[in-house]
Amino acid sequence: MKRSRGKSLNQEMNLTNLIDVVFAILIVFLISAPLMSQGIKVDLPNAEAPTLTDQTNMLKVTIDKEEKIFIADMQVQLDDFNEIFKSTWRDEMPVVINADETVKYGIVMKVVTLVQIAGVKQLGFLTLDRDPEKKKR
Repeated sequence: MKRSRGKSLNQEMNLTNLIDVVFAILIVFLISAPLMSQGIKVDLPNAEAPTLTDQTNMLKVTIDKEEKIFIADMQVQLDDFNEIFKSTWRDEMPVVINADETVKYGIVMKVVTLVQIAGVKQLGFLTLDRDPEKKKR
């Protein structure tokens, strides 16, 4: 059988569908990115406390449910705490302790003592507000 040579094949790729799919995926990522949680998950204790004014320039020390200690999202051992803390902390930078409510008091106090020995003068604890309705008034 002989092939007819009258019609040429269209060999161009149609990118319209590919571009539509890429934009749809991009939109899904843009919408879902802020919903992803960041940092270490802890259940904070409830307490009435004033809010922090400048939360950008502070160092966060976290103790999670498994009693793992983190300095600015970097896990450290209690033995290495002083060395890593001093290399991370800058003078006059406030420090916030972010401990899960199920963590033993003794471990929190060991961390607080190590922070105070390092020379921190501004030390705070993160808590949840007992009465969130109070802020709406």
